[in-house]
Amino acid sequence: MNRLELKQVVKQYADKTAVNGVTLNVKEGEIYGLLGANGAGKTTTMRMVLGLIHPDGGNILYNGKPYNTELQQIMGYLPEERGLYPKVKVSEQINYLARLRGMNGKDADQSLKYWLNRFEVPEYYDKKIEELSKGNQQKMGFIAAVVHRPQILILDEAFSGLDPVNVELLKSTVKELRDEGTAILFSTHRMEHVEELCRQITILHRSNTVVQGEIKEIKGRYPREQVFLGTIGSVEGLEQLPGVKKVERNERGYLIHISQVEAAQEILRTAMTQTTVEHFELKEPTLNQIFIREVGESNE
Repeated sequence: MNRLELKQVVKQYADKTAVNGVTLNVKEGEIYGLLGANGAGKTTTMRMVLGLIHPDGGNILYNGKPYNTELQQIMGYLPEERGLYPKVKVSEQINYLARLRGMNGKDADQSLKYWLNRFEVPEYYDKKIEELSKGNQQKMGFIAAVVHRPQILILDEAFSGLDPVNVELLKSTVKELRDEGTAILFSTHRMEHVEELCRQITILHRSNTVVQGEIKEIKGRYPREQVFLGTIGSVEGLEQLPGVKKVERNERGYLIHISQVEAAQEILRTAMTQTTVEHFELKEPTLNQIFIREVGESNE
């Protein structure tokens, strides 16, 4: 079931087109990646999904229906710029936000305590936001976005500024919500997070969709241009092989850039005549490499 559908959505500001015909579907229990450099149209798209601004063309459907005010009860949003009041207690403002989204006081408080325990910080219940570190303020923002168990969740740079331990904690929580059926629209510039969490993506560039589909299928459209070679000893003459563009030596072995796939087998044969090969891989392109190829060097 499609929780969220965008059909040829357009947004214009005077003579500037901010979003030009974006179409995508986010299913129940899916994390969908929305990617793009600054100014690509991601934020405008998310604001239209949230009902903060209205599209000038196309349609946005929620569980098959157009936007209405009752949708606030089934949607959650974690913005890149955090918005909790610094001098108000965690419990007071998150419970208030939960009630605004249709929960009664008892259920709101119970849900808040669940999430505080889930993040192993039950003592933050009576603390003011300004008393917490930036990372913990971010976790409180995440709780505010999900306290009412939304069916549709919009995450904009959810992991920015977090240390690796808290990134893993939030990622596991996002996966938990996905497994419970939440539809998640996930925007980030960290491609490794997209590769781990998302199956389907859309990449926007200058208001237009330039790449869309399943990550595995998208990668199949692009040539394999790197070989990793791990050996016991050194290997000579790799640079001279046909199709080899560049050889980089690192602590784990060689990263070899090639212009044609056929060069890979010649690399392997050459290495095996000189030393023991421990690892050989014709690497598929990373999402980051695909992003740079389609959008340019200006990543966020």
